[in-house]
Amino acid sequence: MDANPVLKPKLATPALVLTSVAVGVCVVYLAGSVAANWPPNFFLLLSAAFFVLAGTVTGSVWLVRARRRRTWMAGAIQKWNHFDDVKRTSGTTTDVTVLSVDALEPTGSWITIKWNRFDHVQTAWLEAMHDPIWPGTVLLVAPDSGQVMPGEPWPPAYFIRSSHFLAWAPSAAQRPSSYRKLLSANQRAARRR
Repeated sequence: MDANPVLKPKLATPALVLTSVAVGVCVVYLAGSVAANWPPNFFLLLSAAFFVLAGTVTGSVWLVRARRRRTWMAGAIQKWNHFDDVKRTSGTTTDVTVLSVDALEPTGSWITIKWNRFDHVQTAWLEAMHDPIWPGTVLLVAPDSGQVMPGEPWPPAYFIRSSHFLAWAPSAAQRPSSYRKLLSANQRAARRR
């Protein structure tokens, strides 16, 4: 099974924080004990070496998680840039957030969506596409005027054709302030051209 690409990777978990604190305290205590009791006995030296190794492993876990999160943020920024570019160049569009995937079928999926502009939640049929769609995905679609009309009640189920699907981005990296700060001045200038 593929990992959900719209979920922001966790940097810190309670277990990792507690482990880091415990290993750090042990390393400091044992380093002080080794320095105070020079030459150290074998047990003290072995304990210190073990906790230094544990500290190195814990530090590498932090580095791997930080790198994974930074890579995910860079990809999310690219997705949102593409999303905004398609939205700007397309005609009438709307964005919907996938709240849940209720049933997967060979020709499509039954999903629950939230119309972001109207704050309306409803069931929708999404035709099969080449990319999997996950809960937490913001979809940019060209709305079908035959299904949703001003002044009319919402249909019981909305049908999203694959040809009406334009782009997607992860809702966990929701725009505008957080991701715009990460863009450099050169990237913003290049987008304006």
